Amino acid sequence: MARFQAALIAAALACTGFAVQSVAADDYPSRPITDIVASTPGGGTDIVSRIFGEQLSKQLGQPFVVENLPGAGSLTGTVTAARAAPDGYTLQTGLTASMAVNPSLFAHLPYDPVTDFEPAGMLAEFPFVLVVSNNFPAHSVKELIALAKEKPGAINYASAGNGTGQHLSMELFKLMAGINLAHVPYRGAAPAYSDVMSGQVPVFFDNLAAALGQIKGGTVRALAVTGKARSPLLPDVPTVEEAGVPGYFNYVWFGLWAPKGTPQPIIDRLHTEIQKAQADPGVKQKITQAAGEILDMPLADIRPFMKAEIAKWSDVVKRAGIEVQ
Repeated sequence: MARFQAALIAAALACTGFAVQSVAADDYPSRPITDIVASTPGGGTDIVSRIFGEQLSKQLGQPFVVENLPGAGSLTGTVTAARAAPDGYTLQTGLTASMAVNPSLFAHLPYDPVTDFEPAGMLAEFPFVLVVSNNFPAHSVKELIALAKEKPGAINYASAGNGTGQHLSMELFKLMAGINLAHVPYRGAAPAYSDVMSGQVPVFFDNLAAALGQIKGGTVRALAVTGKARSPLLPDVPTVEEAGVPGYFNYVWFGLWAPKGTPQPIIDRLHTEIQKAQADPGVKQKITQAAGEILDMPLADIRPFMKAEIAKWSDVVKRAGIEVQ
């Protein structure tokens, strides 16, 4: 009898739990959703979050509020998101740096991007572009590689700082091309450009969105973009692979994550709405104008993708000996 009663209680609790979860999913969202962006307003993560947030607000019928929480190299906002209530009302826009690179750069990372979050959907990806000063003698990737092999370590390249996407893009390029260039880190891309333009530090991988103005303005020359296809914004500029480095592809990607334990029906609803937003012509146009591409990925593929990215950048960080202060 006791076992029978226990079984009934367990079944009742299971049904109650299912009912609560179902109601939560059916009612979701019933209030505003906060999307934490672990960087300052105006940056790439912020722009992507606001493009999708505006559309998701329309689709979900509730405000999708972007909250900027910068600090400690994106750790402040990311940790806050990881520790939020798993109810679908606090999400975070994560990117390559916070979800794939940080595990290699920080010995004691206060979150695990794979186990502390539930992926709700990828959003978009943005390529980098390899630029050089106008007086630099190499006019193609092959010429740059040849020049670097003639003078190992003699050519300087700029980055926006140790461990940044610009830095990692070049270190991956160096490893795959078998060359050695000297790293000159700056505090951001803007101060780097003055030395790139003057030819003092003549080579630079930068985000295409940020570099586009410099390229169009003729202050630097573009040698190649890092996407799998040419950018419609620079149709005459080849990809790095086309230009001579087979298999080189590199994007900064963005996705939406919820805290671990968020009910699966809510995750499924978010993923469906993200896919609807990605198919919206207005969203597509805004992402393209910002030099990006829609990144639609099945929910089941996101964690394996992240693990592969973590392994990829861990190898680059280790082999290049990259350290952050």
